[in-house]
Amino acid sequence: VQLVESGGGLVQPGGSLRLSCAASGFTFSSYAMSWYRQVPGKQRQLVAGINSDGGSSNYADSVKGRFTISRDNAKNTVSLQMNSLKLEDTAVYYCYARHWADVYWGQGTQVTVSS
Repeated sequence: VQLVESGGGLVQPGGSLRLSCAASGFTFSSYAMSWYRQVPGKQRQLVAGINSDGGSSNYADSVKGRFTISRDNAKNTVSLQMNSLKLEDTAVYYCYARHWADVYWGQGTQVTVSS
């Protein structure tokens, strides 16, 4: 099983980034997918989630209206479009897959918002 994130980097406040997560080794279309983020010294927190068929999504209040989660079950990918980035969005972003008791994490990708 692999979840490989990409797309992180350094961006100025107000800018945009698109994170992608490529999944392999499990039946991707059966899994709900989420993005979490974590800063040093704090707990990992949910950013956005999407159900297995992509028909339903949810967001942390702090990113509503700025971030959009989407998935492509044909390509086994989930993405996070991040617009209007703020300094406080700086974190390591993790891809997460869940189906009942089966959960998988990616290795994370760093997003740094700085002027």
